[in-house]
Amino acid sequence: MFSGDLRIDEVHDRLVEGIRIFFGNNGRQKAVIGLSGGIDSAVVATLAVSALGKENVHALLMPSEFSTLHSIQDAVDMADNLDIEYHIIPISTIFKKFMKELQPIFGRENQWNVAEEHLQTRIRGTLLMAYANKFNALLLNTTNKSELSVGYGTLYGDLSGAVMVLGDLYKSEVYELADYINRNSALIPQSTMTKAPSDELRHEQKDDDFLPDYTLLDPLLYAINDEGKVFDELVAAGYDRDHVTKITSLRERAKIKLLQAPPLLNISGKPLVHESKCIL
Repeated sequence: MFSGDLRIDEVHDRLVEGIRIFFGNNGRQKAVIGLSGGIDSAVVATLAVSALGKENVHALLMPSEFSTLHSIQDAVDMADNLDIEYHIIPISTIFKKFMKELQPIFGRENQWNVAEEHLQTRIRGTLLMAYANKFNALLLNTTNKSELSVGYGTLYGDLSGAVMVLGDLYKSEVYELADYINRNSALIPQSTMTKAPSDELRHEQKDDDFLPDYTLLDPLLYAINDEGKVFDELVAAGYDRDHVTKITSLRERAKIKLLQAPPLLNISGKPLVHESKCIL
């Protein structure tokens, strides 16, 4: 646990209260969330229900051709466990229409890259914002501090939202929070807790295709973000030189995303965004 001197139950309660305060200050009652079957959206959905009541939380499940059946089932099970309303909107047909219209620009011999991956998340962001606008709801962002630190997210896609609930918690802390949520019963499905993290934006994609394992990444990010250590200090402390080089480079490239990130619930006292964007 990296968040200062706070116990995990205190982190949980602060996040719940932060959601409640944010919605109250903005005169809103209803939240919408993209429920993916992953750990981050599961935790945010649970916190939202605790803060706003299950009747005020709605989920959209937006599978693509790359979504695994177990992720879809995990998302459905999560919604059922929370007893919240949800709709399933497959995005494959929408994505194919976009790609057809982009073909004259991308070319017939187009090679798949991050443009196609980001397009999927932006389609999902558009659907979520359409729901939010139609029903006077606020979109809850599910990005964590690990992802935010290295720019592992899509502007105008999965970085969209009114507030980042987990934006000041590293991925390791999200898992710890999930364990706390499940302390009395398996509210978050066990398969969500144990499967390898993935954005599922291409076949067999995993987070560790792009990043070191979070057990290695999070202590390094904490040393940089929260302790202010620089390259030589990190290497001297025993961190792998190649990892340090890669992560410091990614952090530099992520700055433009931090400038455009939503406000976040400040837990650590050392958030990545400017203090003007901090709640709590």
